[in-house]
Amino acid sequence: MANIIMFCILAVVIIGSAVMCVTTTRIMRAATAMLFVLFGVAGLYFLLDYTYLGAAQISVYAGGVTMIYVFAIQLVSKRTLQGLTERMKGSRVLWGALLALIGCVTVILVLWKNQYIMAGMAAPDVEVPMKDIGEALVGAGKYQYVLAFEFISLFLLACIIGGLMVSRKEEEK
Repeated sequence: MANIIMFCILAVVIIGSAVMCVTTTRIMRAATAMLFVLFGVAGLYFLLDYTYLGAAQISVYAGGVTMIYVFAIQLVSKRTLQGLTERMKGSRVLWGALLALIGCVTVILVLWKNQYIMAGMAAPDVEVPMKDIGEALVGAGKYQYVLAFEFISLFLLACIIGGLMVSRKEEEK
C-alpha cells in the first residue's frame, strides 16, 4: 500500500513538473521543473529497488544534463533572451493538442497491437536481475545500449560546443 501511495505522489510530481516545464515562459523555471521531473523518475527507480538506475538517473540526467542546460542558458546574452517571449496563439495550441492526441493514440495502438497492455497487467513471472540490466546497458551486442550512450555523449558534446558558439562575443562592425 505504501508503494502505491509513493507511486501516486511521484506520478503527480512528474506530471505536474513536466506540464510546468513546457508551459512556463521563464527559462530558469523550465530548467527547475525539468530537474524535478528527472528526480521523480529517479524516485520511481528507487521505488522499484533499481538503485543503480536511480543513481545513474540522478548523476547523469538530473545532475549532468540539467547543469549543461543551465550552463547554456547562462551563456546566452540577455538581448537574445529578451526577444524570446512569445504569446501562444489559439491555432498553435489547437495544432499542438491535435498532434499530441495523434501521438498518444499511435502509442496506445502500438502497445495494444503488440499486447504490451495486457502483458503489463499480469504479474511478472520472474524478476530481472540487476546484472542482466547492467550488461544490457553497457554491452555492445544485439539489444544492448552502449552505442546509444555513445550517441548521447556526442549529443552532449554538440550542446557544449553550441553553448560556446552562442557565448562568443559578436565582433564590432
